[in-house]
Amino acid sequence: MRVLVTRPQPGASRTMRRLRGLGFEPILLPLTETVALPVDASAAGHNAVAVAITSANAVRHAPKELIAALAALPCLAVGARTAEAARAAGFLSVSEGPGDAEKLAEVIVAGLSGKMIVYLTGRVRFPAFEARLRQAGVEVRAIETYDTSFLNYSDDEIRARLSGQATDAVLLYSAKAAAALQALAKRAELGDLLGKARIFALSERIAAAFGDAAGKKIVVAQEPREEALLELLRAAP
Repeated sequence: MRVLVTRPQPGASRTMRRLRGLGFEPILLPLTETVALPVDASAAGHNAVAVAITSANAVRHAPKELIAALAALPCLAVGARTAEAARAAGFLSVSEGPGDAEKLAEVIVAGLSGKMIVYLTGRVRFPAFEARLRQAGVEVRAIETYDTSFLNYSDDEIRARLSGQATDAVLLYSAKAAAALQALAKRAELGDLLGKARIFALSERIAAAFGDAAGKKIVVAQEPREEALLELLRAAP
């Protein structure tokens, strides 16, 4: 099965290695890229009791001075990959969360109501996490360390990446990539390459961003984790 990997680097390379190990033929077509934003280390402040991270990119793009200012605080990471990135960046005490941002919010609410946390995040993000925390009395200082932008390809560039052959499946890891794929799927010149591909989305929110263009071809992971997404792919007929 030819599987289109749409996530940006460095995650894309890791996903491709996993796909090859499972016997699939991965094809790299990142639909978005992440870029660092300028951040002053003083943005960390002095009265936070913990750091929350829902994306490994927020740590990878954070300046070293900012990480150094926060490293001694307990770090609450959304899941295993984010926790791994936080430890690699220099955080001294990292807790691995349940793998879902909304569930992580409930963990924070249970222990830190009335306190302030620093939230390392991207400019493009799902607002429910912060909204839930603030609703429960957790003060959130959001520090945007990176932005996500679309990558534009010509029809010829996409044909070259796909070697002129149709893809069987597409993996979607973000709502922004889902919107980009929908735009590509509407191009008349790409119908033979993308028209019959099954769409595998990491969450319902991502599937909703793709819209109804895929009809019944879209499949959603039971949990927002890559392991669950790849398990769906393996079970596909």
